[in-house]
Amino acid sequence: MLKEFSLEGKVAIVTGAGRGIGRGIVLALAEAGADIVAVARTENEINEVAREVKKMGRRGLAVPTDITKEDQVQRMVEKTISEFGKIDILVNNAGAITAVMPLVPLPHLGDLFPKAMSEEEWRSDFDVDLIGTFLCTRAVGPYLIKQRSGKIINITSSLAIRGFDYNAPYCASKAAKTRFTQTLAREWARYNINVNAIGPGLTHTSMTDQYIFSNEKVREKHLGKIPLRRAGTPRDIGLLTVYLASDASNWMTGQSLYIDGGESIP
Repeated sequence: MLKEFSLEGKVAIVTGAGRGIGRGIVLALAEAGADIVAVARTENEINEVAREVKKMGRRGLAVPTDITKEDQVQRMVEKTISEFGKIDILVNNAGAITAVMPLVPLPHLGDLFPKAMSEEEWRSDFDVDLIGTFLCTRAVGPYLIKQRSGKIINITSSLAIRGFDYNAPYCASKAAKTRFTQTLAREWARYNINVNAIGPGLTHTSMTDQYIFSNEKVREKHLGKIPLRRAGTPRDIGLLTVYLASDASNWMTGQSLYIDGGESIP
């Protein structure tokens, strides 16, 4: 391994770590040498991920946390410092299960969506993607600034740069997370802290398997829009995260890298 890609001795917090893309990120970071703090609301899932990390010879800590709750986030960060003594990497991966629907009933859809989107359905994306990212980054920030080094990686989506039918809150929250990335990168650059984002396209996870890949017609429709003609995997996203978490990306900040098989090509 090129030494610049090694994460040996680094401590990484990953939110939404129990499954899907988050789990893929955890395993890739651990494989590259990092010790891991796995964060999510579902305790049994992150406990299992922490066990996998330990089997790889790294230290793994599972901290059940609702990242939209300030007190829980603060306790998670304090527990990380108590256990590991420092934080080097924060991956803001957690995201809400979005409401796929128009804002208001549309005549051409008939009775498919008879009700307008509720405020709760709109807020679900913003609470996790933006409030959660804000709280976790704010809690970790003082430690990174004090040590004058660190990597923050925000997981957004290729939909941050293009609209998609019936996904207004999801697209809007991911776009906002992209601007948050750019602004924070400028503010914290003088402290040697890199802030970047990854925007995955269609990725094969248990959630997308349920809604897309289990239906051949729907699957082929989505894959037909991707130039490389395949979906991404959690490991694909994890490998890019390793790059952004490592010294190999030390001269990159404020960038959003879209990994989507070419679907976002203009």
